[in-house]
Amino acid sequence: MSKIEGRKKTVIFLIVLVSILLNMYTFIQAYPETFTIDPGMWGSQIHAKDFSAYYTGAWRLFHDPSNIYTEGLLNDGQPLIYPQPDPFKYLPSFLIFISPLLVLNYQEALIAFDVIQFLLLPIMAFLIYTLLKERSILTIAIVIIIAILQPSPVPHWGLSASYFWQWGEGQDKVLNTTLLLLSFYLGKSGKPILSGTALALGAFDPRFFLLSLPLFAFYNKLDLKRAGLSLVASLAMLNFPLLLGGIGFGFLRMVAERGASTPLYYYALIPLLTLVSIMVVNTKEIYVALKALFFKMSKYPRLRPALRYDTQA
Repeated sequence: MSKIEGRKKTVIFLIVLVSILLNMYTFIQAYPETFTIDPGMWGSQIHAKDFSAYYTGAWRLFHDPSNIYTEGLLNDGQPLIYPQPDPFKYLPSFLIFISPLLVLNYQEALIAFDVIQFLLLPIMAFLIYTLLKERSILTIAIVIIIAILQPSPVPHWGLSASYFWQWGEGQDKVLNTTLLLLSFYLGKSGKPILSGTALALGAFDPRFFLLSLPLFAFYNKLDLKRAGLSLVASLAMLNFPLLLGGIGFGFLRMVAERGASTPLYYYALIPLLTLVSIMVVNTKEIYVALKALFFKMSKYPRLRPALRYDTQA
């Protein structure tokens, strides 16, 4: 490793360390919020934390699966969460991550989920560095800061509104972002089957799954066919409960009534801005790669000379 590369890694390491320490300050500021029952970020209606939807959904998966997507408290022996649990809006595959936390009570599980995700921040930074290591220090630093700190100081909300409500609501956006980045990393590393599986695991929020597809295609451009087949097969296996009983109907009803109208809350900016920033950095390369893929699949070979010219430029 050259001295320049060594200095580059040292600078990035220090930036990551400082960003995580600053995020820890926001985590500490948000910790009391995890115990409160209040209107949250918007609205005037008092509600339980977002994590209540995950915890209740995981419990129902084992005890009352036909009601995973049913709103409110049910007389089925479910954990009592006041005033009532939030509705579950994700693909059922997400409950794989929450089910182990059922050994804890609701409040303990929420804190554990936050802590586990906080420990994912260095992994997020490593994945971003690996994806962008050919870029300048400034470019890598900006993307890392956007992803793991997202500074936006607001009174009483720590140093980041996005991360304050990520921790305060027991949200999942760090886990979601990490899985998407892992998929890109595995694709770039020449492991298309694992890349497809990782993206399927991170597809539980369809909004960011769809946004990630151009990057998935870009980082798997050398073997997109196998990556795509792995993605489709993994999605089918992970979400097979949708085919059972009333779960599928409940999911479709939720999408039509609640899911499609869900706004982008502050914590949604964590995966959104991370994905967009990586796209911006790779705009030219993504364009060339997707154009190459399109013409490769095209029935009009006469267009390919122009493609070769663009690729070599």
